[in-house]
Amino acid sequence: MSSDFSATGLEHGHNGTGNILHMRRLGIDTYQEPVIYMRSDCHVCKSEGFEAQSRIEVWHGERRIIATLNVITSSLLKAQEAGLSESAWRALDGREGGAVRVMHPLPVQSFSQVRAKIYGKPITAEGAGAIIHDIVQGNYSDIQITSFIGACAGDRLDISETIALTRAMLAVGKRLQWDAHPIVDKHCVGGLPGNRTTPLVVSIVAACGLTIPKTSSRAITSPSGTADTMEVLAPVNLTIPQIRRVVAREGGCIVWGGAVSLSPADDILIRLERPLDLDSSGQLVASVLSKKIAAGSTHVVIDIPVGSTAKVRSRESAQTISAMLVSAGAAFGLTVKTVLTDGTQPVGRGIGPALEALDVLAVLQNQDHAPADLRRRALVLAAEVLELGGKAPPGAGLALAASILDSGAAWQKFQAICEAQGGLREPELASYRHDLLAPRSGHVAAVDNRRLARIAKLAGAPKAPSAGLLFHAPLGSLVTAGTALMTIHAESPGELAYARAYADSQADVIGVEEV
Repeated sequence: MSSDFSATGLEHGHNGTGNILHMRRLGIDTYQEPVIYMRSDCHVCKSEGFEAQSRIEVWHGERRIIATLNVITSSLLKAQEAGLSESAWRALDGREGGAVRVMHPLPVQSFSQVRAKIYGKPITAEGAGAIIHDIVQGNYSDIQITSFIGACAGDRLDISETIALTRAMLAVGKRLQWDAHPIVDKHCVGGLPGNRTTPLVVSIVAACGLTIPKTSSRAITSPSGTADTMEVLAPVNLTIPQIRRVVAREGGCIVWGGAVSLSPADDILIRLERPLDLDSSGQLVASVLSKKIAAGSTHVVIDIPVGSTAKVRSRESAQTISAMLVSAGAAFGLTVKTVLTDGTQPVGRGIGPALEALDVLAVLQNQDHAPADLRRRALVLAAEVLELGGKAPPGAGLALAASILDSGAAWQKFQAICEAQGGLREPELASYRHDLLAPRSGHVAAVDNRRLARIAKLAGAPKAPSAGLLFHAPLGSLVTAGTALMTIHAESPGELAYARAYADSQADVIGVEEV
């Protein structure tokens, strides 16, 4: 047997001699889904009965993936070659021309638990563990993961199932542990453009002497995640030893959690959950708590924005999620405090990594033009963290947080954290801009968060860090016909035109009513 292969790859009864192909990197980005490409007349396709969309087990040495087959009918590949997408190539640690073995995977036994849930049976703790393990191992196709998401959507997970799912998600990732106590944290459930309070809260709280190792997410379908915004200002792809050094030196950090695999199952589920626009209270709770517990947190404040175009659309839903977060957190020894906040409009002015970063810097530096709503929200959340962590008595946290921000201590701490993470950078502005104007005079009566976010994404955010939009028209403000409601920022004229075309086709993204 070739030394390229693990004996494990022979478990299915294949001797492997006829199922060897030579890997080729095609440079095709399929995001997180591994894809393998074979010619329709490939001898393996014929012998195994593979066809388009078949699930294929692929071995390269000790590395194994399950990939989806795409069939090539042109001369792009030779008959003895297997093309690999970028995600498949990375997972297999590919080398051009290296040998791979392909075969049928074993049936995914845990999917019976998903089918049972679809028909109304609860997911057991053992079932949750098996499902999440198989998802992270790549054994589920996107269709199977989507089925699982649909089976859990709405309020279909009770508290015991939510706890089981949280425990399962923790089991497949790494966990951080700290010598200090308490370890405080802050999280937002999302759905609100520009709500970039994390860098502010971390700076204030760490300046007060609490330990706050903040791991944050990148955007998947939003214009920016906290990690995307922070990356404009400082490196965020830190290893666990690097995170430990930063926290030991400064008492806090703001890094990308995906770089250290604290909750790999969550990244996979979110990739499909967000485009489906399916909300699941139980999955949201398991997602949040698994990341907080994995980061070593003991006390966490969770921001739940509520608004008709936010992720959480009613106060009733927010209260349900809040109760689940507190109850499930207690099952793991995690103290959770939730804060229901206004989700009716964006926070700050910037939507997109660099524009949000400029808002953060303006607040930290106490600039006159700093967005007051971002400052106010960050102070409220920092106050809750300070009180929960024992640095301020009940009711005194807000004054302490404000004094730290006003004195410049928070700005000094933020600079120190950035330097410890690799150096503070200056955000760059986009070259192409366009104002969208008010069609009439009046007051701003409604703002559609989702469509605003979509405009920012079409302009190129977050992949283009300086792309996005500046929001000029908060609720209640008076505008005159022809004044700018927002300014689109883009790094290329094509992306600017794309965002403009969508914005022009959408009536009342910012609703103006005549006085």
